[in-house]
Amino acid sequence: MLAGLGRLIHRRRWTSLVLILLITGVAVVWGPGVFSKFKQGGFEDPKADSTTVAKLSTTYFGSTNPDVLLLYSSKTMTVDDPRFMASALTTVSRLPRAQVAEVVSYWSFSGETAAPFVSRDRHSTFLAVKLRGSDDLTKVANYEKIKDRLEAPGLTTQIAGSYPLAVEFGEQVVADIVRAELISAPVLLILLILLFGALAAAVLPLFVGIFSILGGLAVVHAVTYVTDVSSFALEVITMLGVGLAIDYSLFIVSRYREELGRGADRETALANTMATAGRTIAISGITVTTALAGLLLFPQMFLRTIGLGGMATVLVAVFGALVLLPTLLALLGPKVEFGTMPWRRRRRDRPKKRDSGVWFRLGSSVMKHPLPYFTVVLVILAVLFQPFLSVQFGSIDARVLPEGSPSRVVVEQVKRDFPSGSAEPIDVVVSGDLIPRDWAPGSSPIPPYLDEFRQRLDALPGVTDARFSGYSQTYGGVRISVFHRYEPMDEEAQALVRGIRGMTLDKDGYPLHIDVGGSTAAQIDLMASLVETLPLMGLFVGVATFVLLFMFFGSVVLPLKAIVMNILSIGASFGAIVWGFQEGHLSELLDFTPTGGVEATSMVLILAVVFGLSMDYEVFLLSRIREEWDLTHDNRLAVARGMQHTGSIISSAAVLFLVVVAAFATAGITVVKLIGVGMFVAIVVDAVLVRSLLVPATMRFMGAANWWLPGPLAALHSRMDLRDHIVVPPARVRPTPPMRARRRPTGAYMSPAPHGRAGAPAPNGRTPNGRAAPVPQPMSAPTGPWRPWAAGPPKPPQRPVSRRTREIVPNPDGTGWQWRTDENDVRRRRP
Repeated sequence: MLAGLGRLIHRRRWTSLVLILLITGVAVVWGPGVFSKFKQGGFEDPKADSTTVAKLSTTYFGSTNPDVLLLYSSKTMTVDDPRFMASALTTVSRLPRAQVAEVVSYWSFSGETAAPFVSRDRHSTFLAVKLRGSDDLTKVANYEKIKDRLEAPGLTTQIAGSYPLAVEFGEQVVADIVRAELISAPVLLILLILLFGALAAAVLPLFVGIFSILGGLAVVHAVTYVTDVSSFALEVITMLGVGLAIDYSLFIVSRYREELGRGADRETALANTMATAGRTIAISGITVTTALAGLLLFPQMFLRTIGLGGMATVLVAVFGALVLLPTLLALLGPKVEFGTMPWRRRRRDRPKKRDSGVWFRLGSSVMKHPLPYFTVVLVILAVLFQPFLSVQFGSIDARVLPEGSPSRVVVEQVKRDFPSGSAEPIDVVVSGDLIPRDWAPGSSPIPPYLDEFRQRLDALPGVTDARFSGYSQTYGGVRISVFHRYEPMDEEAQALVRGIRGMTLDKDGYPLHIDVGGSTAAQIDLMASLVETLPLMGLFVGVATFVLLFMFFGSVVLPLKAIVMNILSIGASFGAIVWGFQEGHLSELLDFTPTGGVEATSMVLILAVVFGLSMDYEVFLLSRIREEWDLTHDNRLAVARGMQHTGSIISSAAVLFLVVVAAFATAGITVVKLIGVGMFVAIVVDAVLVRSLLVPATMRFMGAANWWLPGPLAALHSRMDLRDHIVVPPARVRPTPPMRARRRPTGAYMSPAPHGRAGAPAPNGRTPNGRAAPVPQPMSAPTGPWRPWAAGPPKPPQRPVSRRTREIVPNPDGTGWQWRTDENDVRRRRP
């Protein structure tokens, strides 16, 4: 099927180019609109108890996280100074009511209720501004209209809050993407020139990468009309799309040049490339998409955004590799070698040996000594995984932003200088018909059973204060804020939340509903949600991947082994993340503030992404090994030759992907750094240890069992086989003159005669009479115009047929001879 697509693209290459230019134009216009449609957060479970409390607080009790937070301060005046009060209140009173719904300040309350709004030295206060609007986009737009009117004369003004933070995140994401592309583009171009040795071939993957960026932005913009898009997601999606586009392009261009080098014409070369490398890319894209589809099972918006957007972005990268790139190759043809570097010419003119090179020797070495390689690699992977045994999961806070960012500075100052910011309370909402309709704060005492419940909360171990922080006659409930002496992620704080959730409260013999929220409760609910969903994701991804690889390779063993290899790469990546981010060993290098834990949803994301990326290299390696197995049915030789053909390409693809990931690891947001480092380590481990050493060693252990397929499944696979057929051009070889028969000296070694010849050179490169064996030379192209009359009378048309041929070739290690069967030898016969 893909071979036919390659032929179609070659024949309609100009039409294909016009369509691609139209698609690119739409993406250029449509894609940038995504930057204004981010949504803050997305790490919570919408159905969790803590999320319910947050929604009730926003709707009925007053949100603890205001839309806009204005921090006014003065070195000379206190908040009790009339000039301080006049400057602050005059500023907010002039804000347009079309954008601002309400402003709450220190001067709006009295007594104990006003205390949290003032710093301990009384030189600072914050005001909470509530914006008008029913959705985030409207509130962001309203904030943009008032942000230049928030400066109070004579006071130092600092701005934070949900929507200033959203705007800051959007600006940071744009800056990170631009910086990453400026860093990676020149490095990628230099590496591609070194790898391909030709300027034209080196530029092609960059075109596909640019197309993937534009297409990815357009796709994510379209996703915003289906679901919310987390502000953290776009950088991860862009990084994944660009990296895969570069990788896939490398596979396609390398195979196309190899087919041209074999003597195939342009159309056949493109068809063969699509039938081999193109097929591998299609399967890889489906596998990566399947892994990302597992994220859709989670309720967290952050994971679902990256799952849905990532799937679409991977498909854009596959489209670029299977449509855009073949179109450019069809237009260029042999001109893909334009700008060939000197070292490429020398390498191209040098005769190529079939079983030679660093990767063939490495594969042969692993085949001879599999146990030492297997043992050493497992020990290294175990050492890399070890830090993960002490993992501590944390939550997202202001420290994920770069140091010095306005929102982070304000949050840290409030936490340091204000009594309300010294601890994050546990919010307890008691719901029911509790508050009389005519009740107002201070008009009558709190119902005794509610005050008794508050006193029970106040008496819990570790609690420093429990106070009523909100009342709602509409909802008929109250909110109690429980302050404690623990850090939010401490085990003691989590035990306190579980204890409160175990408490009960009755009114007139009927139990009342109690919801518990706050950052500690949100972390508990998040971990419970992830633990509940993760097995379903693993089952879905595992089964889907097994079925895809079974259809592709026609083996039961290889899919299982591939899944196990990927898990090993993921484990090493997790260990490196804990070592670098939780323990802080990479904090100075990457410029971030360690928090003593790692964000749990980011680990789940890395699990899905790394699983898909690792499977990408596995599919490429095993597909070439399968080609060699079909030709030789020699497991050792097939693995060694598969590594010979793919080792340099896989390592080169890994290096290119690492450049992209490393560029994005310079992002200002710590979560993106963490994901980038996790992907970086996983790719290094996978390319250097797993695919190069561990996979060949395990295939040596299993031998022919690698390709085991029971009879019933063999019949099923024959109907599901995804392999395609290719046309191998016959090698054009100048015939060597026959050697004169001579008497063979006594004791001389005489090799078997392949194809009816009188003799063949021995492994030492000499004929039986001791002379150097003649080496067949490639037939040079004729000079001058082709004259059909010089070829004799016209012959009837002929068509190629496949015929099995056998020949005797020396063993790779020089120990003797062996028969080689060539299934793809093409002969000519009359119709």
